[in-house]
Amino acid sequence: MTTTEAGSTEAGGIEAGGTDAAGGASVPPARMPEAGDAAVVVGSLSPSRAGDFMTCPLLYRFRVIDRIPERPSAAAVRGTLVHAVLERLFDLPTGARTPAAALEMLAPEWDRLLEEEPELAELFEDGADGEAEHAEWLAQARRMVERYFTLEDPRRLEPAERELFVETVLDSGLKLRGYIDRVDVAPSGDVRIVDYKTGTAPRADFEARALFQMKFYALVLWRLRGRVPRLLQLMYLGNGEILRYEPDEADLRATQRKVEALWQAIRRAMETGEWRARAGRLCDWCDHKERCPEFGGTPPPLPAAPVNRPSPADLEEARRADARAGVAAREHDDL
Repeated sequence: MTTTEAGSTEAGGIEAGGTDAAGGASVPPARMPEAGDAAVVVGSLSPSRAGDFMTCPLLYRFRVIDRIPERPSAAAVRGTLVHAVLERLFDLPTGARTPAAALEMLAPEWDRLLEEEPELAELFEDGADGEAEHAEWLAQARRMVERYFTLEDPRRLEPAERELFVETVLDSGLKLRGYIDRVDVAPSGDVRIVDYKTGTAPRADFEARALFQMKFYALVLWRLRGRVPRLLQLMYLGNGEILRYEPDEADLRATQRKVEALWQAIRRAMETGEWRARAGRLCDWCDHKERCPEFGGTPPPLPAAPVNRPSPADLEEARRADARAGVAAREHDDL
């Protein structure tokens, strides 16, 4: 069941516990390999890379096979900044988690991002115009942080996990991996997966696409912990809406089938060299438009082997890993 709500300080009832609609004794479709198992990993897939292939197979190729550098976008970096603030908000004592405290984190978190990646300073031009653009960019980040407090009260929450890295290997050998913004666990054991989005809530006909990432995470957690998460919650800080979904075993089994089918399609593209472009409404923002045949461009020759350098599309995941572990982890899709 899916529900979409405008701003509310209620957070779906998980704090108070409840009944797991899917039951606590459900059996996952497979298991994680035990120590010593001779599991052969044939490849790996994250929600973002799966999303790339669903959006445009050629985009997946440019990012994963060719690893063509991409320019950081102001919107994506603003999302990283807001995520960092909301993650660190829960480092504070319960009573100190206030809007003022969160807003005070914005400047130091931006300074930290600049220290880690000095090239981000190039997002804004020198001079008065660049300063005005940066000021508006930061003001939008402030509004998103303030809007978060209209959706829930962090003083009533104590997340079980933040920026949680999860991975599991399917029986086929496909590794699923990703980072979950937040995992809440009620006294009853009910699990809620929470994801912050700095855009606006999708129209009803695009909700399934938005929920794919959350079902992906729910599938991995189910396999790891043996219990179907009770609630998936997307918090849209762009317009102050919450999208909630209660998954069941059938949902997650269907998600596994979809992921397996996606991987088979990716493997076919690798074997045939046919990476088809799929034009859509996001093309105008794509860094690869000039080399896309849909717009008169020519893709570069396929490399003989995957290029061994960090993919810009994976830098966000790596940055989130660095923030939690303090190391320069770089996890990429295996081919």
